[in-house]
Amino acid sequence: MKYFIYTRKSTDSEERQVMSLESQLSELKEFAAKEKLEIVASLSEAQTAKEPGRKVFAEMLDRICAGEAGGILAWHPDRLARNSIDGGKIIYLLDTGKILDLKFPTFWFDSTPQGKFMLNIAFGQSKYYVDNLSENIKRGHRQKLRKGIWPGFAPLGYLNNSRTKNIDLDKEKSVLVRKCFELYATGDNTLKNIKQFLADSKLDSYKGNVLAVSCVQRILSKSFYYGLFEFKGETYQGTHEPIVTKKLFDVCKEVMKSRGHIKTRKAEKAFPFRGLFICGECSCAITAELQKGHNYYRCTKKREMCSQKYVREELLTEQVKSFLQKVSLPSQDTEKVLRELDKDEQKAKSDNHVVLQNLKNEITDIGTKLDKLLSAYLDEIVSAEEYAAQKEKLLSRKVECSEEISEIGNGSGSWLEPARAFVKSLNHAAELVQSGDKSEMTTFLKQIGSNHILFDKNISFSPKSPYKLAAERSEADSVRLRNPFWRRGWDSNPRETCVSNTLARCRFRPLSHLSKHTNFSIFSLIFLFSNSRELENRCIVESKNGGMKN
Repeated sequence: MKYFIYTRKSTDSEERQVMSLESQLSELKEFAAKEKLEIVASLSEAQTAKEPGRKVFAEMLDRICAGEAGGILAWHPDRLARNSIDGGKIIYLLDTGKILDLKFPTFWFDSTPQGKFMLNIAFGQSKYYVDNLSENIKRGHRQKLRKGIWPGFAPLGYLNNSRTKNIDLDKEKSVLVRKCFELYATGDNTLKNIKQFLADSKLDSYKGNVLAVSCVQRILSKSFYYGLFEFKGETYQGTHEPIVTKKLFDVCKEVMKSRGHIKTRKAEKAFPFRGLFICGECSCAITAELQKGHNYYRCTKKREMCSQKYVREELLTEQVKSFLQKVSLPSQDTEKVLRELDKDEQKAKSDNHVVLQNLKNEITDIGTKLDKLLSAYLDEIVSAEEYAAQKEKLLSRKVECSEEISEIGNGSGSWLEPARAFVKSLNHAAELVQSGDKSEMTTFLKQIGSNHILFDKNISFSPKSPYKLAAERSEADSVRLRNPFWRRGWDSNPRETCVSNTLARCRFRPLSHLSKHTNFSIFSLIFLFSNSRELENRCIVESKNGGMKN
């Protein structure tokens, strides 16, 4: 009788069961020589037998039905089948006489009713092993999720600890992953740039392949890197060490959302304002061209007829400089302002206990809400979709509170660094006015605002709140200089804890006068204006310490 040798392992991964096929084949050849069996061919495949659909196995059965051989030599019945369909095929071919014999070094079989009965039991045990293994794995996953451990292969920048079963930080790769977030958050780098940075840094995937652009995008979109992860539609708070903060992750998310598909142009350096403005009449893009030695900007007029005319670059430059002058701060004044912020930082350290207590109370409240949400879900008051959405929202806010507590614990106020960055950007505006670098002006305008419009040869855009306040104070200062009877100053009742009333009653002094005042709390409010919650906390602290200072 002729036989086929059939060997199988459960996975095609080279790292797992790497010696399984070779060892099976060696043992079976020795067994065939010992039993003096005639071997027609040796067939091997690396695929699980949990589900039907193995190509090599199906090919072997077809060749047996064609009469090439009458028996199969395998290491164990579980190598042939771990599911009821494939096991049934073997039993049926035995019943019909297509398969005359089965040989196993570790299992006795005879083509009799008793032998077929025992073979059925062996196939059933193999299926039970797979099913039970699946349940054990699911139970292990649930236990890991309860502990906040990711139940899978660690993402790039982390390592699976085989001893503790935890996710550990990869000291070398995590630094590069953090650098990717930092580079992308600036808005000056595309996904392709980040991919090239990783390639230059010799950082590749686990299989040794160069990371694709899509992989870089998934990395920058994965909440795992700031402490949360999603598993089967539900969000969990991980116990692994975050690589980035949620603030940095949110900045990258906004950059990715706003960027979309951007086409870069080789000649963009010749027209610094191209790609910045849109037409105020038809909302088409503003393009540029060179005519008689001058750069002209015009509407592309791709949607409809537009009456807007050409604008020379010199006119746009003067308008941009005019705005930059409103928000500029000389280097001498910048140094004084930064020194005052340092003084505010020292004072903030003594006032942070109120903010800390508020954040800790909020974390406690979030824990209570999560328990109530889980109870409502178990009682079927809320649906699974509502439960998952609300849980993700609460856990995200919990991470934010924890990061704020960490920042305060490290001795840095959450508003001080944005304040310093804002002051330095005002000084950068003054430098741009002096240097006249138009490309840098375009980058600066993109960073401080949005919705840049060109209409009737005039530019307009929506600056962020601090820059808008600075520009308005500068204009107010110009009005005061032209009108000596213009009244400025503080309200007679400055002890207000309401944010909107406080800001409404204030008459902000121009930037040129900021360095003359020893008390700088009001300047801090400018930066806090964009974050009402932090501003409210600070107003409460000031009121408890004797009222808002003027």
